[in-house]
Amino acid sequence: MHYPAFAKLPHAFLTGAGQTRLSLATTVLIGTLMLGPPCAHAAAPGATESVTELMTRDLSGAPGKEVRMISVTYLPGGASLPHRHDAQVFVYVLEGSLIMQLKGSAAVTLGPGQTFYEGPDDIHQVSANASRSAPAKILVFMVKDKAKPASRSVSAAEAP
Repeated sequence: MHYPAFAKLPHAFLTGAGQTRLSLATTVLIGTLMLGPPCAHAAAPGATESVTELMTRDLSGAPGKEVRMISVTYLPGGASLPHRHDAQVFVYVLEGSLIMQLKGSAAVTLGPGQTFYEGPDDIHQVSANASRSAPAKILVFMVKDKAKPASRSVSAAEAP
């Protein structure tokens, strides 16, 4: 598969470190983005975050590609299970503090104004709110194949 030149960016633009607990909610909620027009997805009972799809557009000049913009709000202590996007994912922290980790990289803690990048082959092992008392919110910009899901879970072998 051929990816544009900007797909060869470094795997992460980050600083810091941390630890977290994980939950299934983000994987499930981000996966629901494939189900219809832009809409808000309220957190389900027991969920630790909510996802809002802000915009989806075909990527001009790149047949079969689309751009998605979503916001994710993690409840205090909220996290997601390991997953991947098979896309280029650009994250901007709007509020709060998040712990992020790609397979093979150290965990980092990000605050407002900091960014994070996931490449098409990356496994996102940790995505969690660093606070147990305050929510955290991110803006996500994703460039992906239209035929592929926005997010998918990974096997235990992929994310030990």
